[in-house]
Amino acid sequence: MAKTTSPYSAAVTGGGFLFNETNAILPLLLDENAVALIKDEVLHNNLLHINSEKSRKRNVAEIKRRFDTMPRSFWYDYMDMDDENKRIALFFVLLKTYKILLDFHANVTMRRWRSATQDISIDDLFMEFNTISAKDEFVDSWSESTKKKVASGYLSILRHCNMLDENDRLIALRPTNVDFYFAIGEPWFLDACLLEPYEIETLKR
Repeated sequence: MAKTTSPYSAAVTGGGFLFNETNAILPLLLDENAVALIKDEVLHNNLLHINSEKSRKRNVAEIKRRFDTMPRSFWYDYMDMDDENKRIALFFVLLKTYKILLDFHANVTMRRWRSATQDISIDDLFMEFNTISAKDEFVDSWSESTKKKVASGYLSILRHCNMLDENDRLIALRPTNVDFYFAIGEPWFLDACLLEPYEIETLKR
């Protein structure tokens, strides 16, 4: 399967969670002069404070990819959230942007959460890679190094949004704005936060 027909991408390895970086340039992306402002930021590094211009370009490209996944109204709501809810909301955006992360989460993390151990390892993710590779030639063509970077990147994202502790045990996320996800038609994400139905109802009150 060619890249043009595969829904998967390894682009997430280009940046990671990028929480502070997203918050820094989000006002630029929402500005009517976004193109010029972002170009200036890549050149002059006023907000990102990333030494390498190459790294700035790569990170900005991934933030822009994520920004474009969601309607502008989402990002205005995002800017009004506290940092804890912003981290959770950015995790939501990552699942929406990168299908490989969504597959990891739905087919590995959520299943491990319902198991006796409730932990997750890179080996668990490689088993999912084997399943995906069997039906997607583009993913099958990825090197072991690329697959490891993608899998490690996903685990790092879980740590950044506080869903994984230092022993790689899963922790449920508890957004205090659960009504927001109902309002935007995305209540599935609350299941992805590893919340039980009764917890969702409690948080709605």
